[in-house]
Amino acid sequence: MSAMPYSSDPDLSLPLGRPPRVLVTGAGGPSGVCFLRALEGVAERYAADLDPNGAGLYLVPRAYRMLVPPGAAAGFAEAVLRLCERHAIDVLVPTVDAELVALAHAADAFAAAGVRVLVSPADALETCLDKWRLAEACQGAVRLPDTRLVGTPGTAEPEGGFPAIAKPRTGSGSRGIVVVHSANELSGLPQDGSYLVQEFLPGTEYSVDVLTDRDGRVVAAVPRARDKTDSGIVVAGRVLDLPELSGIAEDTVRTLGLRGVLNVQVREDRSGKAALLEVNPRPPGGMSLTVASGVDMPKWAVAALLGAELPERIAHRETAVVRHWQDVVLAPRELGDMGDVTEAVAPEADRAREAAA
Repeated sequence: MSAMPYSSDPDLSLPLGRPPRVLVTGAGGPSGVCFLRALEGVAERYAADLDPNGAGLYLVPRAYRMLVPPGAAAGFAEAVLRLCERHAIDVLVPTVDAELVALAHAADAFAAAGVRVLVSPADALETCLDKWRLAEACQGAVRLPDTRLVGTPGTAEPEGGFPAIAKPRTGSGSRGIVVVHSANELSGLPQDGSYLVQEFLPGTEYSVDVLTDRDGRVVAAVPRARDKTDSGIVVAGRVLDLPELSGIAEDTVRTLGLRGVLNVQVREDRSGKAALLEVNPRPPGGMSLTVASGVDMPKWAVAALLGAELPERIAHRETAVVRHWQDVVLAPRELGDMGDVTEAVAPEADRAREAAA
């Protein structure tokens, strides 16, 4: 059945009788900024980051700005929970990979405090964040490039030969990804199982932004072409109607048991057939293109966490977007001025305030 357009956005005040209080972490990144902008005027927005210069912090009033420790730090989830309790947060939206697993493991503690967290189950996240485990989990469910673990017995050049793509099993962005042109170059990579080698896919790369309801049912899968990127961030792109790509993304999400707002990356092989590259199990940096296409994933995701029933399907329209920097102009003393700081980052916040002064 084809998707029918659904133009009206949800009323986020209905479940609570007031606008919800939503805390977005990673406010200095593009996905955090997009989420905060999408909720302007419909939610009481709180912003958190580990960097006092994060741009998204300054989209909200001073009292709603927070500094948090790194997601990998011991006690990160407990620190964020204390902030949520202190500010009576209704919905927590993490947008940083390093934060996800810790928050998923603490989901019961957040629920007991009345905080709904936009995060997938911990086991699904751990699979997505390990590219080898991801390939194993999706084998047979969706089309994959030939993928092999470097250093394991019997490792040979991938299907299609060289050049091939080698990448760390874990990590975000394009860090550590290299093109290898021979078996000799492949042998020069770490042989301890921390790298994998994949068949080179020379075709167009796409991102598919996916929204599910709280039970994991996919209600939108929006493909977009990454026409121009800068430091891994899409600065020009098109949102397209490509059912094959939407289908790959939906099958991937169902196979892994993911929830919320996330991103599936695919790329075409030499014959033009798309294959799964990786999954980013959190709101994507290019989500503003999807919002522009008529699917306001941030609003619908918050509504779902608050108990709203999502439509059977939310259709998107094809569009093109060119993105640009937008300045947030502040008084000199305001830069680095936070309304709330967890104990773990208090000394750094004090130094930032002194530097800003």
